[in-house]
Amino acid sequence: MTNIRHLPAAAATLDIDVLRTLVAIAETGSVTAAAARVARSPGAVSMQIKKLEETLGRSLFERSRQGMALSADGELLLSFARRMVELHREALDAFRAPELSGEVRIGTIDDFGVVRLSEVMAAFARSHPRVTVNIDMGPSAALGPKLDSGDLDLAVLTPGCAIPWRPTDQVLHEEQLVWVGRDGGHAVRCRPLPVALSATGCAWRNAAVEALERVGMRYRVAYTSEFYEGQKAALQADLAIAPLPRSLISQGLVQIRPAEGLPGIGTCRIALRLGPNPTDVTLALAERVAESYGAAWPAQGAA
Repeated sequence: MTNIRHLPAAAATLDIDVLRTLVAIAETGSVTAAAARVARSPGAVSMQIKKLEETLGRSLFERSRQGMALSADGELLLSFARRMVELHREALDAFRAPELSGEVRIGTIDDFGVVRLSEVMAAFARSHPRVTVNIDMGPSAALGPKLDSGDLDLAVLTPGCAIPWRPTDQVLHEEQLVWVGRDGGHAVRCRPLPVALSATGCAWRNAAVEALERVGMRYRVAYTSEFYEGQKAALQADLAIAPLPRSLISQGLVQIRPAEGLPGIGTCRIALRLGPNPTDVTLALAERVAESYGAAWPAQGAA
């Protein structure tokens, strides 16, 4: 695509919704995935970006068959966009804060929850200082029943096996599950294949086991842990491989190459689920959590 080159007009403005879309595309690498996040159609998202590029006089993305990657100008704008979206939310929350007080109980899986949740809680505390937040961390199979019983108000979890999907679940994040092992490790070549898995009932565990059995590959569950750090320890020691979202690959670990002959696993989806009869405080925190993933809240039909 030919670069657009002109200076923004003196009266040019940047729309927060469009900047939110920019962030969603940058994080997902796909117009389709970003459209699901911001509750718009892919066509509407493409039009937003086209208008934004025309406003700024720059091409913000490099398009290819593999998806969309930010150009240098896009990277520059992204740093501003994230800050502007967050300030926009904090400004609105500042006027809502006096009306909100009480307690809210949130549950989260640890795999995606730790870093992101700390950022969410810090921002939520600034905008809603009179609200007490209680956090429960555990596997989806434990969080789901706690929501239904009223012990939790909302939760970030991974439905799919022991916790079936519900029409009211909102997808926050979706990405590829891949096989991961130690960089230069040998566990991947052992037979039966040693695997480190989450606890029984985990959607990722179920997908991995089904994939291995589908191709008739011999395996053994060498390590089981409800938490990512437990699996990670087994991988770093080269005692097993594990099915993980690509974004969780950390230093010393690598995605196992297709040449090793392992079957594809599919995708993982992180969802936000509310308990029965959500309060205004619950809805406020749900909106903050959804926005941290770049998702609109509440989810609406495509525009």
